[in-house]
This record gives sequence, structure tokens and C-alpha cells, in this order.
Amino acid sequence: MTQQRIEQPTEPQAGQRWRPGALEIFVVVMVVIVIFREQISSLLSGAAIGAATTIFVSIVVQALPFLVLGVALSAVIATYVPASFWQRALPKRQSLAVPVAGAAGAILPGCECASVPVASGLMSRGVAPAAALTFLLAAPAINPIVVISTLVAFPGQPEFALARFVASLSAAVIVGWIWLRIGKSDWIKIPNRPHLAGASRFETFRNNVAHDFLHAGGFLVLGALAAAALNVVVPPTIMDSVAGSAILSILAMAALAVILCLCSEADAFVAASFTSFSPTSKLVFLVVGPMVDLKLIALQGGTFGRKFTTRFAPLTFVVAISAAVIAGTVLL
Repeated sequence: MTQQRIEQPTEPQAGQRWRPGALEIFVVVMVVIVIFREQISSLLSGAAIGAATTIFVSIVVQALPFLVLGVALSAVIATYVPASFWQRALPKRQSLAVPVAGAAGAILPGCECASVPVASGLMSRGVAPAAALTFLLAAPAINPIVVISTLVAFPGQPEFALARFVASLSAAVIVGWIWLRIGKSDWIKIPNRPHLAGASRFETFRNNVAHDFLHAGGFLVLGALAAAALNVVVPPTIMDSVAGSAILSILAMAALAVILCLCSEADAFVAASFTSFSPTSKLVFLVVGPMVDLKLIALQGGTFGRKFTTRFAPLTFVVAISAAVIAGTVLL
């Protein structure tokens, strides 16, 4: 039997000075922004810059607690729940395993970045690719942290969280069934699961937290900056003209979801900031983002191969928009 050697993290040598890593620097920057948000706003002169700063800070401050909680819970699952559990829990019949895998995402929090290696690990342990891909799409979109953050981002509008849940789960299951029907084995490569192993379970937990938080937190900051810029820099007439068209607003929000690469545990706060857009177009943003964005396309391509990405991403994009439009028309 071939044994895989897991390299242990190098220990700091005696007398070596501790240096802060990217995680520590990111946390300090976020704390400074939160504590000194009023001073930062006052230092930036001009009404437009002040408004952009206010929007950026409000998005980050509202979304950060949910991001931290989601990353921590995702790391707990990655550390303490064995991958073999999923193979035992899913039905043997693949057509039934697809919706069961999708529903499992409702109880297991995790971000998009974490779902890709989890899905890869499921496949490497014998889970059908269609079921693993359904979980990959559903888990970041319908887990409890995402539902709660959506409720907070849209106060007094519980139908938004319901519509997002229904549309996301439906899209994930439909894509899984389609892949089960048309997917070919040579379209996808099943690599070994990346493992952020440490010397102990706590070290593994910390490695997962640092990895997921830096990825998701960085994209949250970029998304908040982009949302602030769009709300201030882009002339209101252009935003109103796009938002006033049902088709253009849906396509624009779908494109923004792909480009901004937001974490699903924080994207609802960014979507809520686009006040001139229709509820359905905001829902499209929330459904498409956790399933198809630039970072996911790159991550899926590196994990499952280019043949997979060129087929899976367009399929998911079309199904996600369709499911969101139908759910938005019915529920919003």
C-alpha cells in the first residue's frame, strides 16, 4: 500500500523572532477600521469620498461577524468530521444521492473556497461526482450562517432568505441531475484532497481558519470597495437606466456576482446596498455568486481540470439565473 507522507509544519527555531503573518495583519487592519471608522471618514474630504467610506465600512462591519462564525464552523467540520461519513450517509442510488447531498448543505456551514476541496475529497472516497458537485454548489448558498446573514441584511423581508434558499437548492440539484445525465468521466479529474494538516487537531483547525478567513476576508474587502465605488462613482443616471430594465438589471447583477467574488456569508450585505435594483435582480446576485465567480472558476479549474470548468461553469451560470428569476417572480 502506498503511503502518503504528510509534512509537519516547521517549528520556529530557538531565538527566532516572531513575525506577524497575513492573518494577523488582516485582523489588525479590520479592527482599526471598525474602531476608527468615524476618524477615517473625517480624514477623507469630499462628499463622494465620505459617502463611499461610509458604505464600505458599514458593509464590512455588518458582514464580518458572520464571516468569522462561518469560517470557524467550516474549520471545525473540516477538522473533526471524517470524509468517509458522507459516503455512508448518501444513498447508493445516484439520482437520490444528488438531492440528499444538496439538502446536506443546509446543515453544514462552509464558504465556496472550502466546498471545492471537500467535494474533491468526497469524490476521491467513492462518492458520485454528481452528488459531490451538488453539495459543492448547495453548501455555500443555503447553510445556516448564510440564511441568518440574509435575514439581517434584509430586515423585515424574510421572503428574501426563503427565496434564496429555494432558488439555490433548486439550482444545485438541477445541475447535479444534469451532470449525472450528461457528465463524462474524462471531463473531470479527481485529485487527492488538499489537506491543511498540522501537528495536532487544533493546529489543523487553526490552519483551516487562517486559510479560509484570508481568502474570504480579502474578497469581502474587495467586494465592499467595489460596491462603494459603484454606488458613488457611477453616475446615478446610468445605475437607474440599468436598474430600470428588468433584463439588463438581472444580467448586470449576475455579472457583478461573477466579478466581485464575494463570500456567501457576507454577500447579502453588498446586495442590499444596491437599493435601485429590483428584488429579483438582487436575488440573482445572491444565487449566482456562491456558485459561479472568478475565484471559483480558477479554483475548480486547478482542482478538477479545464475540461470540467469550461462545461460546469456555463451550465451552473444559466441554471442559477433561471432558478433565481423563477423564485424571485413567485416569492418576492
